[in-house]
Amino acid sequence: MSDPTPNADCEHPAPEPEGLTVDFLGSGPTPSQSRFQVDLVAESAGAAAGDGDEKAAPSGDKAQEAEEAKGRFRVVNFVDPSGAVSPDAAPAEGLQNGDTVMSETSLQSSTGGQQHYHYDTHTNTYYLRTFGHNTIDAVPNIDFYRQTAAPLGEKLIRPTLSELHDELDKEPFEDGFANGEDLTPAEEAAVKDSGDSKGVVKFGWIKGVLVRCMLNIWGVMLFIRMTWIVGQAGIVYCCIIISIATVVTTITGCSTSAIATNGFVRGGGAYYLISRSLGPEFGGSIGLIFAFANAVAVAMYVVGFAETVWWPLNDVRIVGTITVVILLGISVAGMEWEAKAQLILLFILLTAIFNYFIGSFIPVESKEKYGFFSYDASIMWENMGPDFRKETFFSVFAIFFPAATGILAGANISGDLADPQMAIPRGTLLAIFITALVYIGVAVSTGACIVRDATGEIGTNFTLGFNNCTGPACKYGYDFSSCKLQPGQDESSCKYGLHNDFQVMSVVSGFGPLISAGIFSATLSSALASLVSAPKVFQALCKDNIYPGIAFFGKGYGKNNEPLRGYILTFLIALAFILIAELNTIAPIISNFFLASYALINFSVFHASLANSPGWRPSFKYFNKWVSLAGAILCCVVMFIINWWAALLTNVIVLSLYIYVSYKKPDVNWGSSTQALTYHQALTHSLQLCGVADHIKTYRPQCLVMTGAPNSRPALLNLVHAFTKNVGLMVCGHVRISNRKPNIKELNNDMLRYQRWLLNNNSKAFYTPVMAEDLRQGSQFLLQAAGLGRLKPNTLVLGFKNNWRECDLKEVETYINLIHDAFDFQYGMVILRLSEGLDVSHIQGQGKYDTSAMKDVVVFIDVNKDSDGDSSKPSSKATSVQNSPAVQKDKKSPTTPLNMADQKLLDASQQFQKKQGKGTVDVWWLFDDGGLTLLIPYLIANKKKWKDCKIRVFIGGKINRIDHDRRAMAALLSKFRIDFSDITVLGDINIKPNLAAFAQLIEPYRLKEDDMEQDAAEKLKAEEPWRITDNEIELYKAKSNRQIRLNELLKEHSSTANLIVMSMPLARKGAVSSALYMAWLETLSRDLPPILLVRGNHQSVLTFYS
Repeated sequence: MSDPTPNADCEHPAPEPEGLTVDFLGSGPTPSQSRFQVDLVAESAGAAAGDGDEKAAPSGDKAQEAEEAKGRFRVVNFVDPSGAVSPDAAPAEGLQNGDTVMSETSLQSSTGGQQHYHYDTHTNTYYLRTFGHNTIDAVPNIDFYRQTAAPLGEKLIRPTLSELHDELDKEPFEDGFANGEDLTPAEEAAVKDSGDSKGVVKFGWIKGVLVRCMLNIWGVMLFIRMTWIVGQAGIVYCCIIISIATVVTTITGCSTSAIATNGFVRGGGAYYLISRSLGPEFGGSIGLIFAFANAVAVAMYVVGFAETVWWPLNDVRIVGTITVVILLGISVAGMEWEAKAQLILLFILLTAIFNYFIGSFIPVESKEKYGFFSYDASIMWENMGPDFRKETFFSVFAIFFPAATGILAGANISGDLADPQMAIPRGTLLAIFITALVYIGVAVSTGACIVRDATGEIGTNFTLGFNNCTGPACKYGYDFSSCKLQPGQDESSCKYGLHNDFQVMSVVSGFGPLISAGIFSATLSSALASLVSAPKVFQALCKDNIYPGIAFFGKGYGKNNEPLRGYILTFLIALAFILIAELNTIAPIISNFFLASYALINFSVFHASLANSPGWRPSFKYFNKWVSLAGAILCCVVMFIINWWAALLTNVIVLSLYIYVSYKKPDVNWGSSTQALTYHQALTHSLQLCGVADHIKTYRPQCLVMTGAPNSRPALLNLVHAFTKNVGLMVCGHVRISNRKPNIKELNNDMLRYQRWLLNNNSKAFYTPVMAEDLRQGSQFLLQAAGLGRLKPNTLVLGFKNNWRECDLKEVETYINLIHDAFDFQYGMVILRLSEGLDVSHIQGQGKYDTSAMKDVVVFIDVNKDSDGDSSKPSSKATSVQNSPAVQKDKKSPTTPLNMADQKLLDASQQFQKKQGKGTVDVWWLFDDGGLTLLIPYLIANKKKWKDCKIRVFIGGKINRIDHDRRAMAALLSKFRIDFSDITVLGDINIKPNLAAFAQLIEPYRLKEDDMEQDAAEKLKAEEPWRITDNEIELYKAKSNRQIRLNELLKEHSSTANLIVMSMPLARKGAVSSALYMAWLETLSRDLPPILLVRGNHQSVLTFYS
């Protein structure tokens, strides 16, 4: 069937669409002309007047056609609003290679150029494309893939599939399905804050990453602990320690680079990288402790600085307080001032390092008494091996490793980098390489020119011929043998040398005060970097609203969105720990916090690679998932090496925060690798299931429940959920009747809306709607197609059709045919009947309807309120809510009191949500259907809400064999390992019941063929196949009597039961009319507590074999 007015011809050149006037300005190409210029058509007069360019308006029929085209197309006005034309001109006639028509500024959008034009979907404008004809189909463009307006360019909107595909007389709709492209409100705010590029300071990879990482890695350890480590571990072991630390940091750097190059990186550093990779659970837990660790690290570095200035404790507090106030002032002044301060500190630090190396080549006799003799092979050989004094390899490694932490200093200000994807890999890895070389150079240098012990006294000088002197200093005339530890001695009596003097580098250097300046620079730069990192990470965490009560600190100020409140909070935390001045205890915890972050970054890369998501495409290729996993394990091992109790404490804190965030379930969708791996595992396991044959022991009831809209029949949903939750599959089937063209958009929106509703209400079920011409056709679709592989329904669940006597009997025919279709497809069959009814859709939004199934979301559904079994009539009237799949939050509105019938219906619909008190579940297992009639009540009774209910079993039997039948059933139930409280054998089933009520029930539906001509009777039967013939009544008289008698027995034995589960009578297809079968079901289940009519597919679902 072809459309006489196609929207766009994608194969052959087509004439210009009606209602659109296209003017190619000028007949010949000039350098000043834009390549293509398109007139706005049917715009308002005001808009036209504002353009400054007068266009020929369409007239006559053209004008009318333009009005008709309104809303069908959307375009951009490619004419420069200022009237200026593009310098890159091309002939208008050349319609060969115009891939995308856009303004010159749009072409520059990826470089943050001039003003950008939106492709507005709501204006009456027109795309011009040049594949030899006019089309509104857009070609690939980077601006279509942006999430929102950003400094890098505008968010443009491509034509929707509906605009290209739908008929022209149909109003196009917006294809707005949730696919993760939309930003969270926090990300929208962040981008909005950074939208104006004027005055924003952005750093390149050197100033933004390399400088910061080098300053943070070159901490005070370089000057006051490196020589001591060489003295303890020796040159070889010291190089091994540095190499291990470098391996850990290099792997972490590669992992950081991989994550940072897998898409656009916003502010938040380690928190952003981890949360967007592993999800909010890991990201939220690490983000909080990482920000706290950086805040406390400020105190550690400031105290280290203060200790090098004055030693008394009070002075440390005073100097530390003054220092942190100055650092706060630099930070608050702005990132540009902070970056300048970092460059000055780097210059001082590099000067100090060069000063040391220069001094190491200059032998000075006055320094020899302190153990410095310039480079000497014998000194180097003497210091090659270890000389541990109250230390071990691991304890020395634990002291050194915190010096290697600091590789995330550049990534932590990712929001202030001009190009994070280039800057983070290049700056971080180069910083690791340079700092590792310097550390190794200092280790080898100090080990080659400084002895381990020296007295510092000239009196140790002696004559070279003295034979008792040992050690490399002897040839220089010094005897330091007295410094060696004697048995039982803990500390050397000497105060100089590698072992004893932390400031020995000052002795070696060419100018001693420069080393002190280097120490000041190293501590202050690290403190400044941490003071900036903590608020930036914390700001990102606050904006994501992972934890309550912290959003106050997420507000940014100025062009750079500076977290001033975060700076103040970090300052107060640092100041508190400076005043406590007990940092030796907390230092291991802080190091472990950093290591936990490194471990999770490495694990993120492994996890993302393992999930094999198509979205995992880092441009940085130098990583391997197994190496990243090894890096994560190494980080965990190092945590325990540094301090085992601190490692345990860190793990407990991370786990606690993880559990909290998991419990809170923040409403975010970041496309994490956890999500990707969940899909991967589900797909793998689903395929594995298909390769395994069914077995009785693994049978699970997998139910297709014809609920219609899931919230319209809560009792049906809740009872089935009671025996499928954590046991089997539950699919909520919804047949939407549509005699006209189906609204697929609405169907898809319903799918998203109701699936979200089920999840929000902790209903472990899937929602599957179908469009069909009638209920039976739709149900057949569901019976055949619902499920996936082995996750496929095997039981159909219906609500009893309470209104069958009032409705059109064609609906009864359809309802009974559903049961026949289920048996044809080898499904089991379950029907739930409540005397009050099941459908509550007509009272939703009224009264105090606040059940647990509806308290989160109210979806208004228009359903035929008289039909509990018919799920074919609903049509959604709910509207979409921004950033969520059409979910309507329950709003407070004036309550309308319910009438008595509706109140009873409402109470009945909620009865399965409540805990069932002491009572019974009565199982009337009259016919062996494979065991489904027994299995369902067993599963229900095992649930927490039903645990106080006992199972009573009723079976049919003969009066003279009651005891025998009871013992046989007890033995069978025992073999099935099903607990029961009582077994009743019904020996009086065949007693003749009262038939008057049944005869009155079926009277309106009888054919009464004996009272009419045979031809007329046959014609009426053909037109109304549900009619009951006299022959049928006589043939099935015994079966009808049985249903009446069973109802009497049910009232006698089970009138107080919490739930009745009963074998459902069968009717032979084609032999029993639908009205008679419906009368049987009505008679059997009338005036009783909630009753489940169950009939399995006669394949065993229970076994007593192991």
